[in-house]
Amino acid sequence: MDVADACHARGIKTVAVTAGYMHDQPRQDFYSKIDAANVDLKSFSEDFYSKISGAHLLPVLDTLKYLAHKTSVWLEITTLIIPGKNDSEEELRALSSWIFRELGADVPLHFSAFHPDYKMPEVPQTPLDTLVRARSIAIGEGLHYVYTGNIHNVEGDTTYCPECHLPVIVRDWYEINQYKLLENGVCPLCGATIAGRFDAKAGTFGRNRIPVSMKSAETADA
Repeated sequence: MDVADACHARGIKTVAVTAGYMHDQPRQDFYSKIDAANVDLKSFSEDFYSKISGAHLLPVLDTLKYLAHKTSVWLEITTLIIPGKNDSEEELRALSSWIFRELGADVPLHFSAFHPDYKMPEVPQTPLDTLVRARSIAIGEGLHYVYTGNIHNVEGDTTYCPECHLPVIVRDWYEINQYKLLENGVCPLCGATIAGRFDAKAGTFGRNRIPVSMKSAETADA
């Protein structure tokens, strides 16, 4: 919170990457200092939370509802898909349906690939097909912005206008290859406003996020 205050004093936004497992009062205190949050919704199963995460599902859901309805914090959700643990169609559908019903269609949801590591070396890496299926389920449940992560999948990395379906931000992993939004996040084809936090005009991107055409020009200049 002290760091967030120091950032705000210099005009820098603050982002929390969090498991969302907090009591009510510290939740209120903490998020009063935060501009955006990416919350790990690790599963939609209490059994998963208690046995694998050593926690409980309900407090995380409470944090998500608090952020969506009682703050101005920009909210996104990430679910790490672990083969055989939280990748069933039933659970993915229940998770997506809850987000749509309780938080709204515009909250971005990221399905990320698991890689064998630490205490789960025996669990295989998440197949691309599983992430694509999860994304399809979430879109079918009404969510507008659903992504795949930790894997190369341009379709799953791209932001589409929910009205006309134009690809407005085309990404490949961490690279932005096309950026078509007009001022303040407006779709250039149909005029719909894309949910998000956008400057009036697109800024410059970090080296790994510079559009390919700009990289080519930069190389030519060098």
